[in-house]
Amino acid sequence: MLNIDFKNKVVLITGVTSGIGAGIAAIFSEAGCLVSGCGRREESHTDVQEFHNKGKQYESATLYTQTDVTNDDDLKNLVDRTADKFGKIDFLISNAGANSFQGAKECSDSDFDKNLNLNLRSHWKISQLCQPHLSKSDSGTIVIITSNHGYATMSGCFPYNTTKTALRGLVQSLAIEWGPKIRAVGIAPGFIETAGTQTWFDSFPDPEEERKRTNALHPSGRIGTPEEVGAFCAFLCSAYGKFMNGTTYLMDGGRSALMQDA
Repeated sequence: MLNIDFKNKVVLITGVTSGIGAGIAAIFSEAGCLVSGCGRREESHTDVQEFHNKGKQYESATLYTQTDVTNDDDLKNLVDRTADKFGKIDFLISNAGANSFQGAKECSDSDFDKNLNLNLRSHWKISQLCQPHLSKSDSGTIVIITSNHGYATMSGCFPYNTTKTALRGLVQSLAIEWGPKIRAVGIAPGFIETAGTQTWFDSFPDPEEERKRTNALHPSGRIGTPEEVGAFCAFLCSAYGKFMNGTTYLMDGGRSALMQDA
């Protein structure tokens, strides 16, 4: 039976207060990892307390730092606090991001720049800041969360899809330049059960009917969960994933296998 034990390992995860990031943090806490997380919310927010409670549930220490990942000073503070608190960093899960759907014609310069900074540059910058720490670990791993929009997209999803496509190149460069001490891999989730996905369903006249239609478009018969993404992150960081490097894995329940919607 496979067993992933991250006792005495340290992971830094961005965007832990909701959605995929919260699911990743929960899985790493369950595996015994020391978890440093960040988000835009203040320490007193209930979502931050839930992050800490998950750690307590599995007797795993947690650290939270309010962070704007597009701010270099905030990122440096996050990395420094993590290293000061736990003494090292073994894994980086660069997850924080947000949808930016304007369309190629309608997108303004400010929309494009905001998307570029949040959904691409921040991943590079935090990887760069963590590199000295990860290189000292015997299991240094970077996992970058991108999107199925990096493989195929829809009308009106620009400029989000451009940065998600570019993250595949970032993963390749980090693996080539920082290996063999550090591995870099990407995960490109498709539809995942998050508040943002529910907002998408709620934009339709009949949200439940749209959810059923979306589920039916997946050979798995459903959309994914944040914890499933977290489990894949844990696998990639573990000894079982040591030969996985320099590539981005599409995780979409088979949605992309369909030639067309039917």
